[in-house]
Amino acid sequence: MEKAINRQKILLHHLNPSSSNHSSSLSASACAAGDSAAYHRTSTFGDDVVIVAAYRTALCKSKRGGFKDTHADDLLAPVLKAVIERTNVNPSEVGDIIVGTVLAPGSQRASECRMSAFYAGFPETVPIRTVNRQCSSGLQAVADVAAAIRAGFYDIGIGAGLESMTANPMAWEGSVNPKVKMFEQAQNCLLPMGITSENVAHRFGVSRKEQDLAAVESHRRAAAATASGRFKDEIIPVSTKIVDPKSGEEKSVTISVDDGIRYGAKFSDLERLKPVFKKDGTTTAGNSSQVSDGAAAVLLMKRSVAQQKGLPILGVFRTFTAVGVDPAIMGVGPAAAIPVAVKAAGLELDDIDLFEINEAFASQFLYCRNKLGLDPEKINVNGGAMAIGHPLGATGARCVATLLHEMRKRGRDCRFGVISMCIGTGMGAAAVFESGDCADELCNARKVDDLLLSKDAR
Repeated sequence: MEKAINRQKILLHHLNPSSSNHSSSLSASACAAGDSAAYHRTSTFGDDVVIVAAYRTALCKSKRGGFKDTHADDLLAPVLKAVIERTNVNPSEVGDIIVGTVLAPGSQRASECRMSAFYAGFPETVPIRTVNRQCSSGLQAVADVAAAIRAGFYDIGIGAGLESMTANPMAWEGSVNPKVKMFEQAQNCLLPMGITSENVAHRFGVSRKEQDLAAVESHRRAAAATASGRFKDEIIPVSTKIVDPKSGEEKSVTISVDDGIRYGAKFSDLERLKPVFKKDGTTTAGNSSQVSDGAAAVLLMKRSVAQQKGLPILGVFRTFTAVGVDPAIMGVGPAAAIPVAVKAAGLELDDIDLFEINEAFASQFLYCRNKLGLDPEKINVNGGAMAIGHPLGATGARCVATLLHEMRKRGRDCRFGVISMCIGTGMGAAAVFESGDCADELCNARKVDDLLLSKDAR
């Protein structure tokens, strides 16, 4: 009996907050967020995975923009350096760097990423690898780091994203296996992304007018956000060069503003654009995401480590999911992934304060928004990929930076955010984040029989 009591004491010691300043003991109480035990934790528990820094480069038009003459490794290095320098974290403490990237040959891009880490000041002891889940690669990198921290592989890691669509345009290399003709879904994996957009528009009745209006609104929001300086906290200026294609003259420049935004974009201008993928289609260059160059990096660690270092917590990583959908309408991915991720967090869609949903195409963006019944005022409040750009491997990590900095600006009333995107070949990914400013306080709580319950507990 005495042994059993001692065993219970040991277990309770491990389960109680580790801080010696706390004299509270474990007690039963209602879950702070419905049926999800994850939200019953407080700041005294150190097992949360938190984000302490998230930065990106400006996003620039492929082949024509500010990064057209910038090597991919020179895009990644500045954001890797920023997450370390601006937090004063010793780079040797980083357990791993994972970089989402899509178009470059795997072995070459892996080497470029390793080179970037050295440029940024990381010692040879810090490993790095790449991950490719198409357009969600940057978000997948962040999720992989979060999972590794939760598993105890290391306490600090960096999830990043990188794409130079100037250096590595979208293309299929080599021959296609003739076996693909025997499997319709496999064959649909080869459809141009624009055709999948046309399929979504046709199948779900998304009109050309709706798509063009959505594009105008994306540019309007991005232009307003840029003019008011809302991106300044997340963008790391990059010193590089631009080469004049005619004279070959090199000019030193510092790029700190997204250069694909159309200031003063008008519906009348977009409606004149011709369809790109089908003669009688509705998908145009104006209502599609921009082909871009850029990079982003996110520094994650255990909450206890962040507290020990005295670092402010930008956000808390809650859940991530990836799901499969019909490759022929791959753009519906967010509509399938978001509910799964939100449910896994113990929340409902109404609990989410902000969404960053990648605007691969206006057709699929509108379908997903309408299918889930989301408030347009909560989605892409500073514009999306139709205006800012979509460097495939970087987009997920870019969205983390954009979402969390916007949540911080909005304060304690903005508690939960979701990032989601469709994925080529028929998938969707989504992740739920909680604001660091309010992670330990139930600002939406109500009292029920002297117990605090969040608004989703019915």
